[in-house]
Amino acid sequence: MELVTPNLGLVVWTTISFAILLFLLGKFAWKPILGALNDRERFIEDSLSKAEAAKEEMARLTNENESLLKLARAERDQILTEARKVKEQMIVDAKELAHKEGARMIELARVEINNQKSIAMADVKNQVATLSLQIAEKVLRKQFEDQQKQDELVSQLLKEVKL
Repeated sequence: MELVTPNLGLVVWTTISFAILLFLLGKFAWKPILGALNDRERFIEDSLSKAEAAKEEMARLTNENESLLKLARAERDQILTEARKVKEQMIVDAKELAHKEGARMIELARVEINNQKSIAMADVKNQVATLSLQIAEKVLRKQFEDQQKQDELVSQLLKEVKL
C-alpha cells in the first residue's frame, strides 16, 4: 500500500521536477515546436492558395480553349464555305468556257463546211463546163462532117459579122 499512498516529500519533489521540466520545455522545446507548427500551417495555407489559383487558372485556360475552339470552328466553317463558293465558281467558269469553246468549234466547222461546199460547187461547175464543151465539140463535129453544112455556117456567120 505504500506505493499507492503518496508521501509529502515525494509530491513536493515531483511538483518541483515537473515545474522545472515545464520551464525547460517552455524555454527550449515549445518555441521551436510551435514555430515548426506555424511554418507547417503557413505552408499548408500557401499550398491551398496555390492550388486554388491553379484551379482558377485551369478554369480560365479551359474557357479560353473553348473560345479558341469555337473561333477555330467558325473559321473552318468560313473556309469551307469559301472553298465551296470557289468550287462552284470554277464549275460555272469551266461550263462557260466549254460553251464558248464548243460554239467556236461549231462556227469553225460551219466555215469549213461552207468552204468545202464552195470548193465542191466550183468543182461541179468545172466538170459541167468540161462536159458541156465535150458535148458541144461532139455535136459540132457531127454537124461539120458534112462539107456543105460547114460552108453554110461560115457564110451565115460572115453575114452576121459586119466589118
